[in-house]
Amino acid sequence: MFQTLFGFKLQQEYTERIFLEIPEIPEILKIQQKFDCQNIRSYDTITIKVLLKLEVRNLTKSFEGNQVLHGISFEVESGSALGLLGRNGAGKTTTIRIIMDVFKADEGEVYLDDEPFNPKKHLIGYLPEERGLYPKKTVLEQIVYLTRLRGLSKKEAVNNAKKWLKRLEIDEYANRKLETLSKGNQQKVQLASTLACEPEIVILDEPFSGLDPVNSKILQDVVTEVINEGRIVIFSSHQMSYVEEFCRDIAIIDKGNIALAGNLKDIKRQYGENQLVISDVNMGLDELSQIIKDNVSDIITETGRTREEIIVRNINGVSRADILKRMIACGIEIEHFETYKPSLNDIFVSLVGDDMEDDKVVDYKNNSNDDNSYNRDIVDELPQGESSEHKKSVEGGVR
Repeated sequence: MFQTLFGFKLQQEYTERIFLEIPEIPEILKIQQKFDCQNIRSYDTITIKVLLKLEVRNLTKSFEGNQVLHGISFEVESGSALGLLGRNGAGKTTTIRIIMDVFKADEGEVYLDDEPFNPKKHLIGYLPEERGLYPKKTVLEQIVYLTRLRGLSKKEAVNNAKKWLKRLEIDEYANRKLETLSKGNQQKVQLASTLACEPEIVILDEPFSGLDPVNSKILQDVVTEVINEGRIVIFSSHQMSYVEEFCRDIAIIDKGNIALAGNLKDIKRQYGENQLVISDVNMGLDELSQIIKDNVSDIITETGRTREEIIVRNINGVSRADILKRMIACGIEIEHFETYKPSLNDIFVSLVGDDMEDDKVVDYKNNSNDDNSYNRDIVDELPQGESSEHKKSVEGGVR
């Protein structure tokens, strides 16, 4: 992956060193200022770190009068991952398709480094939630085919395909038909096809679906490597533990609106502020809750429960020491008494868990079902040929 600036070809990643033939002209000063690199001379061998920022600004989208996105905004930088979260039908997949130029937004823009983003000029690796590969074709054959559609030469495509099959520990299946593989290995093949073009931007939608613990660990390591290599990563999953592991920032979409966005550590700190978790050695939660209500409700109030503890909020700014004294004085034998550290799952449920209606997905005339219709159209039909939407996603939204 390279980026040309001021007429010079500079490396965007940091894994190799480049031989730069830079003449002694004032443009060198611009490069120094842009990349904070000092003392660049003619014919220097240097490594330059180029940080990119992808911004989604105020996206709106409607399908036949039904508005599904209401001003979606978030940003993600290279070398970090954004967790794009939401219940089924919230608007995640529609947002992803707009980024990839499969759908056009009614309003709003996508920017890369403050310039309008054109997916045709950048390599994007997209792993959809539902499989979109060719069951009747061999593993290596189809990865090479999809990689060449993204602009790589046959030699590059073959080498990259073999590299990722080996890294994901499925190279022994290179000449097997996809349909003969287990569900977990098919998922790994799909990830290999996503990464074989060495994309600048990686979008992963439920990448751990169907994987056993061993394969999940392999995939975790690969995702970590991809992030550390300096790529932009958008990670969508309902498995919050993985989001917490990989993502520096999150954006939670609820009914087409951004319900919460920002740095995950800061968000968790804010949600845990002035809250404690408490448990008693012998009492059950109901009994403990009643004692708190009867004796110390002037200083703390219950806000929730875990499986073994009660979560309370300090409502009067009383010191933790004074709260502890009051609780001991009313007969509570403290087992746990510590700051509440909410999980991402706790935060997610508190924001979008009200209206639990079986996670229904609204169907907008079949072709705009946010999470399922597009991929369902191409699964199983691929051996007979690509749908026009699939071809567009590969050639237009992926290249």
